[in-house]
Amino acid sequence: MWGASRSSLSDLSDWLDGQRSAEGLAALPAELFSVADLLDREKTLRTALADSGQSADSRSELAASLLSSRISPLALRTVQEAVRRRWSSDGDLLLGIEALADQAAFMVADDNGDLDATEDEIFRFGRAVDSSPELQMALTAPALSSAAKAAIVEDLLRDRSTATTRLVLGYAVGHLHGRRIDSVVDDLAEAAARQRQRIVAEVRVAQPLDADQERRLASALSALKGRQVRLNVAVDPAVLGGVHVTVGDEVIDGTVAARLEQARRSMLG
Repeated sequence: MWGASRSSLSDLSDWLDGQRSAEGLAALPAELFSVADLLDREKTLRTALADSGQSADSRSELAASLLSSRISPLALRTVQEAVRRRWSSDGDLLLGIEALADQAAFMVADDNGDLDATEDEIFRFGRAVDSSPELQMALTAPALSSAAKAAIVEDLLRDRSTATTRLVLGYAVGHLHGRRIDSVVDDLAEAAARQRQRIVAEVRVAQPLDADQERRLASALSALKGRQVRLNVAVDPAVLGGVHVTVGDEVIDGTVAARLEQARRSMLG
């Protein structure tokens, strides 16, 4: 998402942050996902709502005429705020509403005290998908409907995850829009972290870290990045020892395996 779309989504995110105390926030995520699903299926409607050749007022009125009887006032206001913005393409409008739905879901989780658990569950779900070719195939099979894929997520996570985790993952796996499933799950983890102005560091270690080691590593990374950093720690015997850290596009590789490989290359050179 670039240009006008990126600016519009940033403005909308700020606007939605200001709705934390609004009536109907708890129902907002599911309602926005339902609108996004409708726009995903109805290309003509999506195009009309994103048409910059029409005035913002006319696009807003079109959204109201179609949706006012189907969603709550808060959800309608959110959709109207979205369609009044400029988007580089109708597809970006769809992605924007999906992003708002995710943000609203994480706002609700934060208010409920479930955000930490939700972040951790999304990360662990991503690891489970990475390690299971069968699960990857099931969740990306073209023959399976979005509802069927959401049902797989529900079955996998029932009784061991928050409602927010099941909601955002259930929607995401059925609406990949050609993206890799691991990329979509990573984006969700990043969105959950942003809810508290945090960033996520993916950490691979040979042995589990104790609480003090996690605290010191998180503190060091937070000082380095200038923002609070949350650790998602995965045990990977292949690292042998040390720590491999990925923060966004930055990689800090302090593993024994990396040092051995560096030594091997030096000897061959």
